[in-house]
Amino acid sequence: MLHLVLVVFAVLCLTAQGFGPAPFAAPRSTSALRAALHASSIDFGPLDGTSVRVGIIQTRWNPAPVASLISSCRSSLSALNVSDSNVFVTTVPGAYELPYAARLLALSGTVDVIVACGVLVKGDTMHFEYIAEAVSKGLMDVSLGTNVPVVFGVLTCLTDEQVTARSTGENNHGDGWGKTAVEMALLRKEAMGTNKKQMGFGEAIPVGGGEKKAPSIGF
Repeated sequence: MLHLVLVVFAVLCLTAQGFGPAPFAAPRSTSALRAALHASSIDFGPLDGTSVRVGIIQTRWNPAPVASLISSCRSSLSALNVSDSNVFVTTVPGAYELPYAARLLALSGTVDVIVACGVLVKGDTMHFEYIAEAVSKGLMDVSLGTNVPVVFGVLTCLTDEQVTARSTGENNHGDGWGKTAVEMALLRKEAMGTNKKQMGFGEAIPVGGGEKKAPSIGF
């Protein structure tokens, strides 16, 4: 009995000195968590996207959150001096189709950067895992294989609530995707240089006159 009393006394002493478990703290509210997430976003610094051509590929699946993300992305691009005429937008059915469309757009030679946007929500089967992994790897392969940066604008969420938290308000991820797109496009321009061509998948506009030629494929 005396031994138990001594143990309890020792624990109380350690706790009083700050070595014991921390006192109970109430969990943060949802608004506080959102504020913390927003405050911890990275600093992009000054960016000027005047000469940047951006290709946006969005899914028609989960249209509401995707539309909100794209709206935020385009607002971000506009704030960085990317003109509407330098933004090409196209759609695909779902996230699985994003890598192929991104590759076609990259090979067209008409954009400096691509933003691939979609929303995946965990369901009852392994479908979510297969699609998320395939899309993320596919988009990275396009970026590395074509030297056109591809921004991973695909939300991979476990619940609809997580989707809402990341596609609305101050924590709308589209804003960061737009800034990332401009920064990566400028990085590519600095490293490689590009010719001016029309937007989309059409024919290239020749630089310095001459016959129109279709955009070359590959390197």
